Amino acid sequence: MRSQKFSVVLVILSLFILSSTATMATDGYFRHGYGVKYSAMGGAGVAVSLSSLGAISNPAGIVAIDSRIDINLALFSPSRDFTISGNPSGYPGTFGLTPGNTESDSKSFIMPTIGGSYKINPAMAIGLAFYGNGGMNTNYPKAVFYDPSSPNTGINLEQMFAAATFAYEFSKDQAIGVSAIFGWQRFAAKGVLSFGGFSSDPASLSGNSFSTSTGFGGKIGYQGTFANMFKIGASYETKIAMGKFDRYKGLFAEEGGFDVPASWTVGVGFLPNPEWTLLLDFQQINYSGIRSINNSFLPNIRAALLGESGGAGFGWKDMSVVKFGAMYKVNAAWTLMAGYSYGTQPVPSSEVLFNILAPGIVQHHITCGFTKAMGNHNELNLALMYAPAVTVSGANPLEAPGQQTIDIRMSQLQVEVGYSFSSL
Repeated sequence: MRSQKFSVVLVILSLFILSSTATMATDGYFRHGYGVKYSAMGGAGVAVSLSSLGAISNPAGIVAIDSRIDINLALFSPSRDFTISGNPSGYPGTFGLTPGNTESDSKSFIMPTIGGSYKINPAMAIGLAFYGNGGMNTNYPKAVFYDPSSPNTGINLEQMFAAATFAYEFSKDQAIGVSAIFGWQRFAAKGVLSFGGFSSDPASLSGNSFSTSTGFGGKIGYQGTFANMFKIGASYETKIAMGKFDRYKGLFAEEGGFDVPASWTVGVGFLPNPEWTLLLDFQQINYSGIRSINNSFLPNIRAALLGESGGAGFGWKDMSVVKFGAMYKVNAAWTLMAGYSYGTQPVPSSEVLFNILAPGIVQHHITCGFTKAMGNHNELNLALMYAPAVTVSGANPLEAPGQQTIDIRMSQLQVEVGYSFSSL
């Protein structure tokens, strides 16, 4: 009966999450943390088992917790704008933008994250989690690039994933886990038809509504405890090979290619006493492995057409993220959490023009939250996140040298609540 209840609840909740859109607090366009407890600690926690959603970061973790279902709901509010300084030169062959400040109209998003784990026996567990990435959604109320076919400019990338996990404790306090990941994504762009002369397929460049694709990948993880107070965790996620965005094969490199980058995380935990847990993680996101994300605007825009393998992209670099987290158990009912993360800047100053569309540039996440035991092994969780504004400035690469400067800016707020059913 327990396993049947687990299955029915997960199926119902998965239908709910797959009907939702994804735009979340981001390291580039990866979320800073998956699961409300991990989000409250700056995304740290690859070394500890706190909920079934921990399997998203480390598949090994679910073998150390009881059977449970975790339901999280986040309200995410990003602020994106850009400023053009300097008038267009009007010189032949240049492409100057209209001076002034423009803010994206899309500012509030709701996103669920849902997971469950089931303890087969003391040494084995299975799990299922549904989650999303995002952060590349913009909607500027003007024709930024003078596209006559659209009064607005922006893009919308939504990614959803389902991860099926198996974890095994092969020795006391030593566990490994693997996840098979199914990915679904969709993308739409508007207001960029003015780049048609640079495209290999102008009809598949802009204003074609949503294009969808699916793909598969995997993750492997390890967790271990030593001397009862030191924990170590590590995980590696393969690149998720996604199908192409056929409706935008004249925009993205490799005829609409947009795979999900590989990433890896290592972390440690220190439990000096039963009340305190201190966490430190290091994560690497390999954006350089995806041409449509990593290809530079210049010289690519002049050396190859958009949509070709060497076509211009967003110029994102690999991102390194350090995450700190702390958890303090006040009493049997209340646990407090706080955290901070810092990531290197994925967007160089030379890439500001295209990244008006996707300013995933925040670097700092400041977080806090709490867990309240509700009886019968259930929990209520809350996490708050603030990402202070970051600005990246650079020259308009299609203007005369020194003629125009582009400033792209982003800040974020997020409130995430969760409820856990720990006895199925």
